[in-house]
Amino acid sequence: MERRVVVTGIGIITSNGHGKEEFANALKQGKSGIRFRKELEELKFSCQVGGWIDKEILDEKAKQYFSEEDLLAMNEIMILAGIAGIDAWKDAGFEVPDPKSDTVNWDTGCVIGLGLSGMDTIAERVIPYIDAGKVKRLGSTMVEQIMMSSVSAKMSGLLALGNQVTSNSSACNTGTEAIIMAYERIRRGDAEKMLAGGAESSSKYIWGAFDAMKVLCSKYNDQPEKASRPMSASAGGFIPGSGSGILLLESLESAKKRGAKIYAEIIGAHLNCGGQRMGGSMTAPNSTSVQMCIREAVRKAGIQPEEIDAINGHLTATMADPIEVNNWAQALQLPPEKFPYIQSTKSMVGHCLGAAGSVESVAVMLELEQGFLHPSINCEDLHEKIKPYESKVVRTLIEKDIKIIAKASFGFGDVNGCIIYKKWEE
Repeated sequence: MERRVVVTGIGIITSNGHGKEEFANALKQGKSGIRFRKELEELKFSCQVGGWIDKEILDEKAKQYFSEEDLLAMNEIMILAGIAGIDAWKDAGFEVPDPKSDTVNWDTGCVIGLGLSGMDTIAERVIPYIDAGKVKRLGSTMVEQIMMSSVSAKMSGLLALGNQVTSNSSACNTGTEAIIMAYERIRRGDAEKMLAGGAESSSKYIWGAFDAMKVLCSKYNDQPEKASRPMSASAGGFIPGSGSGILLLESLESAKKRGAKIYAEIIGAHLNCGGQRMGGSMTAPNSTSVQMCIREAVRKAGIQPEEIDAINGHLTATMADPIEVNNWAQALQLPPEKFPYIQSTKSMVGHCLGAAGSVESVAVMLELEQGFLHPSINCEDLHEKIKPYESKVVRTLIEKDIKIIAKASFGFGDVNGCIIYKKWEE
């Protein structure tokens, strides 16, 4: 018998907020974390703005979470994931174990993904040192910082996780996929609890490749808070973002047994790929597969499309936005007047790549818990093809009881993920 899975803890660190209270307030206020980045200007990037935490601030936060010994072998992405993971763990009511203890949490694991791990470490240290013939000066911690599983492996050591510990990577769908993978493990009885989500660091070596693709916005370098414009007619590309969002998933039986606070239940989820056919490619979605992914998630949830109160979309501020809204409309088969509310968290934090889906899922948890829908800022001038749904685009804070939110992510490689979250009520 398949078990029910709920969310009992959340952790968040991104450009407009660290911790659920600060992040929730920023969402409600429509507060952007996107700033002008002098280093990108000096490097002649077209896009010179980004949504990430300044190094000095992150370094100070890291000292509050990790020992000096830990930090010797941690780079930015590991620090971001570690902070969000520890916060989610504590939020669920657990204590961080003593590193000297031999107790292992055999029933708990993690799936924490990433888009591009350790790119800054590789570019700034590994390549220059090796090319200069200074291999021995690299030290003994480079492998654990640049291996693709660094974020999940470190989490295991910090929290003594003894169940499955792994990292996934599916481009912009990574964070959503990680949550679905963890959800399925608990549902089939292979774990009681799983930390799940994604992390992404900020690095010129990550964002340079996207700048070269001309998919980043370069029109608002002098107005950074207006640069991320999902669903807008004047959208000019996505904005670099970084951070981490982590959920603590738990079997309903376990959560009830220990009297845990429950944010929401995952009532349905689905993953698929468009095979890069029928208009889909490495960088473009196959609309048929997107619609199939949404329909399957709704079917598995056992609900009707009209029961969905809101959609937290992928919505990156590219030419794919009107295609995405149309795919939702086709998948749900609802006219504009019955269409769910729709929003984009990226309007405030930019595109966090491997962390995007889980950062946005944390936003959904807060919305369900506190009864609000955050605004999508900078979309006063809706794209012509989205205008039929204008009354459903959340452009100012809506305060009302929300029951069901659909969260989806769509990534390079033509991959898709959709989760149906339902507010927890006894």
